[in-house]
Amino acid sequence: MPALVAKDLFLQITWLGVVTERFGVEVETEPRKSIDLDWNGVLGGAHSGRHRASDSRVLQQHKKDTQIANVRQLSIVSREEIDQIARAMKIPKFNPEWLGANIVLSGCPDFSHIPPSSRLQATNGTTLVVDMQNYPCHQIGMTIERDLPGLGKSFKQYAKGRRGVTAWVERPGQLALGDQLRLHCPEQRVWLLDGQSQLI
Repeated sequence: MPALVAKDLFLQITWLGVVTERFGVEVETEPRKSIDLDWNGVLGGAHSGRHRASDSRVLQQHKKDTQIANVRQLSIVSREEIDQIARAMKIPKFNPEWLGANIVLSGCPDFSHIPPSSRLQATNGTTLVVDMQNYPCHQIGMTIERDLPGLGKSFKQYAKGRRGVTAWVERPGQLALGDQLRLHCPEQRVWLLDGQSQLI
């Protein structure tokens, strides 16, 4: 039995973007019809690189600004979940550019909770490895506030569990609008912490 199993789930790319600025108060993202990926991530992307400085997400593991492997080369979200965020915020449409997303996929309403180490593979072989669920941050709220004054502060509460995942490049290549990515998941039983019967 292979460690990774191809599922009969094909997710379609409905939006692509490149984050061009990551240090400002707001996120800047440029929509694209295609993106090129190398071992560092998205070519021309602000989050590309084999390494990154650790931040508040991993303070229990590393002191701030420690050089660590960059498993956050890409941000991937689902159309279904950002539509859920839009409904919760009572806005007609949620703009993927606000999220600093690289890829928006359709076809999986619970996308943010796919297993870590899952693969998303295009027919041309381009392959992304899912690191883990992404979490809402205040910077996104500030970006939304720029375009929708008074609504940015509510983003974090409505985006919890719907913010998509981060990923890194396992096999470089190109992705284009309309491409399909097949989901490959690790085979793993429910893991219990200290023998207790709750999920962690």
